[in-house]
Amino acid sequence: MARRQSSAPPVDSTPYTENIVDIDVTSEMEGSFLEYAYSVIYSRALPDARDGLKPVQRRILYMMSDMGLRPDRGHVKSARVVGEVMGKLHPHGDTAIYDAMVRMAQDFSLRLPLIDGHGNFGSLDDGPAAPRYTEARLAAAALTLTDHLDEDVVDFVPNYDNQLTQPDVLPAAFPNLLVNGATGIAVGMATNMAPHNLVEVINAARHLIAHPDATLDDVMRFVPGPDLPSGGRIVGLDGIRDAYATGRGSFKTRAKVEIEQLSARRTGLVVTELPYMVGPEKVIEKIKDAVNAKKLTGISDIVDLTDRKHGLRLVIELKNGFNPNAVLQQLYRYSPMEDSFGINNVTLVDGQPQTLGLVQLLTVYVNHRIDVVRRRTVFRLGKKKDRLHLVEGLLIAIVDIDEVIQIIRSSDEAAAARERLMSIYDLSEVQANYILELRLRQLTKYSRIELEKEQDELRREIAELEAILGSDERLRALVSDELAAIAEAHGTPRRTVLLESEAVSPTVAAEVAGSRKGKAAPLALEIADDPCWAILTASGQVARTSNQEPLAEAGPRGKHDVYNSVVKTTARGEIAAVTSLGRMLRLQVMDMPVLPPVAGLPNLAGGVPAKEFLTLLKGESLVAFVPLDEVLAIGTAQGVVKRVQPDYPLNREDWEIISLKDKDFVVGVAPAGADDADLVFVTVQAQLLKFPAAAVRPQGRTAGGMAGIKLAADDRVISFGVVAPKDEAAVVVTIAGTVGALPGTAPGTAKVTAFSEYPAKGRATSGVRAHRFLKGEDTLLLAWAGHGPAKASSAAGVARSLPQEHGRRDGSGVPLSQAVDAVGPAMAWPDQA
Repeated sequence: MARRQSSAPPVDSTPYTENIVDIDVTSEMEGSFLEYAYSVIYSRALPDARDGLKPVQRRILYMMSDMGLRPDRGHVKSARVVGEVMGKLHPHGDTAIYDAMVRMAQDFSLRLPLIDGHGNFGSLDDGPAAPRYTEARLAAAALTLTDHLDEDVVDFVPNYDNQLTQPDVLPAAFPNLLVNGATGIAVGMATNMAPHNLVEVINAARHLIAHPDATLDDVMRFVPGPDLPSGGRIVGLDGIRDAYATGRGSFKTRAKVEIEQLSARRTGLVVTELPYMVGPEKVIEKIKDAVNAKKLTGISDIVDLTDRKHGLRLVIELKNGFNPNAVLQQLYRYSPMEDSFGINNVTLVDGQPQTLGLVQLLTVYVNHRIDVVRRRTVFRLGKKKDRLHLVEGLLIAIVDIDEVIQIIRSSDEAAAARERLMSIYDLSEVQANYILELRLRQLTKYSRIELEKEQDELRREIAELEAILGSDERLRALVSDELAAIAEAHGTPRRTVLLESEAVSPTVAAEVAGSRKGKAAPLALEIADDPCWAILTASGQVARTSNQEPLAEAGPRGKHDVYNSVVKTTARGEIAAVTSLGRMLRLQVMDMPVLPPVAGLPNLAGGVPAKEFLTLLKGESLVAFVPLDEVLAIGTAQGVVKRVQPDYPLNREDWEIISLKDKDFVVGVAPAGADDADLVFVTVQAQLLKFPAAAVRPQGRTAGGMAGIKLAADDRVISFGVVAPKDEAAVVVTIAGTVGALPGTAPGTAKVTAFSEYPAKGRATSGVRAHRFLKGEDTLLLAWAGHGPAKASSAAGVARSLPQEHGRRDGSGVPLSQAVDAVGPAMAWPDQA
């Protein structure tokens, strides 16, 4: 019987020797943990302060640049980019690479996206599509981060398997870390940096280049605060200053909300901007939870109308009878419409994690950029010198080309020809080799002329490069100029509004005190109905004061501005805004921000633009704020005057208060309840007419008024106002100039005259001359009559000078050094407002 042979190998009878090494578990764990922590900190989680990128981001941008995925070329599959990065530079999971790539393409994550994505790259509420479905290429801004890598501007280091090299840091033509911010969680530390506006950051960097010893206050004149991709509002700047000083701080962000009349009986809150990294679905979910928990009241529905064409639009419908501002305050408290952002500027500097303030971050970047430009200049200088060396040798050969050809033909081999050329013409080996490779078509006379021209150009460029390297001032100026070009090419306006404190937000934002049960009471019931002033300034700022003390001259923070309108009212009262089309719009005083006093004076810089409160029609402008319970006097450009009775509709938000003729518009409106007040017209042809208010009988709001001033041909009214009875301090300010002059080319002449010098005339007459034109002047550019002394400013609220001495009624003006755009009273007393 045959036996089956086993195929198993023979058993080794050699005794097994155990090799057990005793180690201390504590030491092993400490060492392993430190190695892991080191890898996370330096190779994954923290950005470099120079280019603002983490290693995976830097490798993605470098590989895409190496693949030629420029903005002027087509997109490629994201999976291809991920594969190239993972296989050549980043031996980690493809998910981590794709997540980093997606974030660099999201315009809601980065202030200046670095990747141009095609396809679904996600939203604040949903993730992106898989990399096999999306496509990508570099954005234009990313090219400035990777430019000049082939000119030895940064050091290259080996990749993970030492087969390729990669840049240790990118050249970074703009301060990417500050512009786009960064987030990352390492071991024992984390970073969270807010995005900023490119133009502001570059201006700060240029200032630091010119003034290396600049202080934080100097730099913050250019970078007042973060500029978030989602816009919104930052409330309170103290935390931002702390972060800029120490590297740590926090600030509060709020959604941008407008109160709109959704229908005849329905009011709503329309959200068009949300806090940074907060999505609409998250907001809707939290609002519904708060409504179900009885924390939020007054909300009937919430609708998400967001689309790609119009952007974010979240409509929160309110129940009838609820104060929109009170509901909004509850939303800020119980939903993500108000969020907090904690700044923690942890970044790598020379391979070490450090927490840096704003000046230190900019200093590190500026030093890096100066080093990049210096190395680039050295590289280019070497290339230019090498080329000049070859051109000089080629010119020598072309001058005596017949002899050169003879030497080459008579030589047995190339080495012998090279040695003879070097010996006879005193050429270097490089020049001799270049001559041996010379093509016959380069032996023409035209080629020689071109070479001589190239030689001169090379010498000029070499001198310029050497001058840059020889002067630190010129090197810094070059870096500054390149930064300015980046700002011009890629800069965008600021999106986020910065508010000094919670009290100056466009809506009432003070926390309300709770009732005895600890529940928050409706905001309208908690705000005391204290007397106050409602203010409209010449630069379009709207605000209210915290009391009704006399308003003194504004300007404790450098802004001058002047008062356009000052209305005596209460915090919970209503006033009206009158527009150039004769419309009156009802305004809630409590919606206006409260001006915090500075050095005992109201800080007009704390107001917000009037457009936050008013919706004007096309071609319509805001004329003034007025009370709702007083007789008003209205003057139009065609000389019509009207006193209107305060019989306004109670159930409407806007209505007409004068019927205007074709092409006519309102130029001025003010309270005129006293019959002995003076109504004042001033025309562009320098005619002034004043007459008592008693000459105009009050009419209903739909009436068209009556003749106020008789106008000559081509004349029109430029100013209309009301001067209080027996106001001995009243003045008239007139500024003359030339029709058609370009803005800023001729400031014109100004004259200040006592109002009492102008005699009263009858209504519908021509009045008297108020300003004598000098040679070259043919019109009044600006006029104003009211309680003096008068103050002037530019359209932006910068102070302008007026003549100190009073001029004659029919005299000429004094030349101005700067153009004046607005004139108003320096102060408003209770009996003058």
